[in-house]
Amino acid sequence: MNEIAEKKVGSIVAGNFRTAKIFTDYGIDFCCKGGIKLSEACEKKGVNLDEITSELEQVVKQPDETHYQDFGMTDLVDHIVNVHHKYVETTIPALKFYLDKIAKVHGDNHPELLEIRDEFFKTSDALTSHMKKEEFILFPYVKAMESARKNHFPLSPAHFGSIENPIAMMEEEHDTEGERFRNISALSNNYTPPADACQTYKVAFAMLQEFENDLHTHIHLENNILFPEAKEVFSSLNA
Repeated sequence: MNEIAEKKVGSIVAGNFRTAKIFTDYGIDFCCKGGIKLSEACEKKGVNLDEITSELEQVVKQPDETHYQDFGMTDLVDHIVNVHHKYVETTIPALKFYLDKIAKVHGDNHPELLEIRDEFFKTSDALTSHMKKEEFILFPYVKAMESARKNHFPLSPAHFGSIENPIAMMEEEHDTEGERFRNISALSNNYTPPADACQTYKVAFAMLQEFENDLHTHIHLENNILFPEAKEVFSSLNA
């Protein structure tokens, strides 16, 4: 079997982020469900393995300009907070306003809008809490680990025990929000506004799609790059 077919989806994207678009085009989750082999992911989604492999190989030949894997953990944490956490925080209020507005105006003709609104409101609450746990608990410890490794000094034990514990919680919460957005995507017909959609309706759906795309990148950087390195560093410091 082709070598790339045996690689995990998340590791393929971690190696070259341009491959993310291909996985998105084929409906393959590279963030929350990125821990399975490409061959298995294709089988589950009914995707032609040879076809997607050919496309991926063409992209992999090109260098990845993002170089996320070359970031130190501190730089990657700062990038996640300053780019993705900030995006979530600034986008949620406007998106909640638009979704509530179109649900009230168009909900009678499009009852799915009520469920989309409720699902996103749940996501907004969950992500707000989730990001604070990362910013005040997990991420400071990750930065402390990197500093301890670089400066060769002992690391104080964390109150949460092994770093596997908060990471497992964060990954579980990522899975929950990934599943919630899969539901939102299905309810919105992949963010396709109906013929009678007003401008606010169209804007809300476009923002929802952008929000999901950003969330995929956000989760990918944590699940597939930051968290594996954090586990490795924690193990080396506690060997």
